[in-house]
Amino acid sequence: MLKFFKRNRKDNIEHTQDAVKPTRDRWFGRILNVLRSSKLDDALWEELEEILISSDVGVETSLNIIEELKITVKEKRLDTGDDVFESLKKSLAAGMQHENSESLWLDETEINGPYVILMVGVNGVGKTTSIAKLAHHFTLEGKKVILGAGDTFRAAAAEQLEILGNQIGVDVIRHEAGSDPGAVAFDSYQAAKARGADVLIIDTAGRLHTKSNLMEELQKVNRVITRLEATAPHQVILTLDATTGHNGLAQAKSFKDAVDCTGIFLAKLDGTARGGIVIAIKQELQVPILFIGTGEGITDFAPFDTHDFVESLLSPV
Repeated sequence: MLKFFKRNRKDNIEHTQDAVKPTRDRWFGRILNVLRSSKLDDALWEELEEILISSDVGVETSLNIIEELKITVKEKRLDTGDDVFESLKKSLAAGMQHENSESLWLDETEINGPYVILMVGVNGVGKTTSIAKLAHHFTLEGKKVILGAGDTFRAAAAEQLEILGNQIGVDVIRHEAGSDPGAVAFDSYQAAKARGADVLIIDTAGRLHTKSNLMEELQKVNRVITRLEATAPHQVILTLDATTGHNGLAQAKSFKDAVDCTGIFLAKLDGTARGGIVIAIKQELQVPILFIGTGEGITDFAPFDTHDFVESLLSPV
């Protein structure tokens, strides 16, 4: 029986506030003042649309949000900026909420053998660092963690993971560069089971230097794990780089179609003022954001909480 991420709520909120600060300061923190100082007319709606689109929410999603807000204002006869602001917060939170996404990590989870997490994503998005952050957190919670260096195609990928593993005190299972990632997954699972590990996190390739198709390789790794344990992998987490904005969504859709991602680790959110991508991700991918990267340190991340995120994002500057 595992219990995930019973972290201090105050710490989570502080991490979230740090992560969204650039976006809040540049865009969303202006919204309340705009609503308070303007009439509820076409000029106001256009200004709100501009804020949303500029923060990388996306054109279609932004227009939908404003249209729904206009309908709510009319139906509920809202006539003050503060009332409209509260309605907007509720609408954004509802739009990002994913059924049972929080229970995946905050409830007790009963499994047979190690809890297997498959991490996927293109090279350079912060996948290896995100793995280390998760592994470090699990060790602080008293869990035994093993890492599988399944990215055998990128030069120094296994070395990087091994260095991070040594820093946080967890074993790393690796093969020679260029070897079969499915074999790494197999050996990693067997090692995790033999050593009584609670959690196994397997890194995967984000780019291949062979004639093989990346998605085919990922599907193969997925099948290897499932043959070893029918319920595994228990999570397939897609790592996205928040700083790439909408440019990363097309790649994300390919991963989702190939390996049925169960959640997203949104890395580097603190490094962009276009954090509206969080809203777009839910609308366009229909995959829950589980974690957000809030800095470069090993503890700089937080479980994603929709309410805390919206409150932090729209806090007036």
